Amino acid sequence: MLWRSIIAAMTTYPTPPFSGRCLCGATRYDCDAAPIWQLHCHCESCRRATGSAFTQFFAIADGHWRWSAAEPGMFRSSPKAQRFHCATCASPMAYRSEAALGEMHFHAVTLDDPSAFAAEGHDFWDERLPWLQLSDGSPST
Repeated sequence: MLWRSIIAAMTTYPTPPFSGRCLCGATRYDCDAAPIWQLHCHCESCRRATGSAFTQFFAIADGHWRWSAAEPGMFRSSPKAQRFHCATCASPMAYRSEAALGEMHFHAVTLDDPSAFAAEGHDFWDERLPWLQLSDGSPST
């Protein structure tokens, strides 16, 4: 999408190498490449999985990330999607979908430095909650 290319040029990305972890620190990941994209997600599935009005993800190409401590638990939230969480503290860690083969989508707030994340836009905007008022000016799909 053209808007993603334009916004990506203006977006702050974590600088590789970077890492993240769950609440208790048992599950960790390391990344050696910049994210492919970074978005806020408003889909119902993500809201229910995280207990929040919306969540933030960044995508890392397979081969450029690894679990560096305890591997997470996995829950198949739909026939085409897997959600990963710490098996000790249950923190949501990542998401994988058959719609985006070759990528792992990590929750931005699990970054060791989440301030390095800046979303390029909003995904599943049509599923957003009506009481959530946002005015960040980011594109919405």
